[in-house]
Amino acid sequence: MHPLFAHTPPPPYYAAIFTSQRTEGDQGYADMAEHMAALASQQPGYLGAESTRDADGFGITVSYWESEAAIRQWKRNAEHQIAQQKGRSTWYANFALRIAKVERAYDM
Repeated sequence: MHPLFAHTPPPPYYAAIFTSQRTEGDQGYADMAEHMAALASQQPGYLGAESTRDADGFGITVSYWESEAAIRQWKRNAEHQIAQQKGRSTWYANFALRIAKVERAYDM
């Protein structure tokens, strides 16, 4: 499997799909994004993530989790809450979060 693909177990598991449109300028975003990725990877129930952003600032990050409870715990993480606040006030012009249960998964 390609190294940018998350290595997930057989379903079922959950996906948190975060779609966003960045504002202009970095304003500390890159450092925080790197820190959040590292912090998320240490959370109980974390399975992996895939992320991409285009030249116009539109991005999609999908993180994979063992359960909805694990996603809720991540949302409540104190450092993650600081990043969420900064995202709303500074880094994102718009965003959407969707939670999905993965029931089937196929790969090459």
